[in-house]
Amino acid sequence: MTKPIIGIGSDVHADPGKRERAFAYTTYIEALRRAGAMPVLIPPQPENAADLAETLDGIVLAGGDDCDPAVYGEERHPTVEPMDPRRQANDLSLARIARDRGIPTLGICLGVQMMNIVAGGKVIQDIDSEIDTGIRHASVPENRGRHDVTIEEGTRLASILGARTHNVNSSHHQAIRTAGEGLRVTAHAPDGIIEGVEDPRHPFYVGVQWHPEDMPGEESASTIFRAFVDAAREYAQRKRKG
Repeated sequence: MTKPIIGIGSDVHADPGKRERAFAYTTYIEALRRAGAMPVLIPPQPENAADLAETLDGIVLAGGDDCDPAVYGEERHPTVEPMDPRRQANDLSLARIARDRGIPTLGICLGVQMMNIVAGGKVIQDIDSEIDTGIRHASVPENRGRHDVTIEEGTRLASILGARTHNVNSSHHQAIRTAGEGLRVTAHAPDGIIEGVEDPRHPFYVGVQWHPEDMPGEESASTIFRAFVDAAREYAQRKRKG
């Protein structure tokens, strides 16, 4: 069986006085590999994003720091930790190109927010200062909190996961405020926080607020990656047929 080539949008790490590096966490790589894909790193070069996307069968928009709220027309909250501007420009380009061209896309945490932003949606810049909630959304990766999510019936996410309620991990202080144009909300936390969106007109343009790549032993996470890789494989076959 042909392995689809899945690009992972890279993050940028910069220490003063040291060489910068572009990277992706191996948990994304391993999740894709287990699902039957060939993962590759997408460097932070937005000027080449359109041409590079032509070589890919799918795109993962990974988690990371915050998007600059100036992108969606708001002043910056004090808690915002902006990502490297090269990564931001690259991820926004990838999200837009993938949606326009029908390239299968999986957005995770920051990734789902970027999908929403390019569609004109808004983001809650700091959940704790706006929402009265007992859920620990902003837990650290080394000790992630957990909470349930309810999946909306009739969505692609529902068809992937089956059951309406799933227990997931949580590591985010921001969330989608309003869904962008053409996107459908697919999941909510018990406190009302949006936990997923998708484009119902797209072959596979699905984003979740939790981190399935860090849930390797759990069937719900594996199912998401298998469905995504299957969609990428079908996309690759259609490309070959022309």
